[in-house]
Amino acid sequence: MFIIDLNYIVPLEEIDKYMDPHVQYLEKYYDKGIFVVWGRKQPRTGGIILALAATKDDVEKIITEDPFHIHGLAEITITESLVSKHRPDLEGLLG
Repeated sequence: MFIIDLNYIVPLEEIDKYMDPHVQYLEKYYDKGIFVVWGRKQPRTGGIILALAATKDDVEKIITEDPFHIHGLAEITITESLVSKHRPDLEGLLG
């Protein structure tokens, strides 16, 4: 599993201009089973995406399609996590 951490580096007015294409990007990878959870940080300084992918390289490639990345709106870090324990109802999701 990968944690994708977005930190906005431009004013929220600029972020909002690209929010619809960003959500379309998120939905694209949700439909492919790669993005499983996402949401805004509170306070609204960025967002978090949980992703299931084979490798960090795969996630890095996917990130290049994010409008927030393309337009230089956010710093993005990727952290890999090896899941040790999870709720039983997530078995099919996390394997």
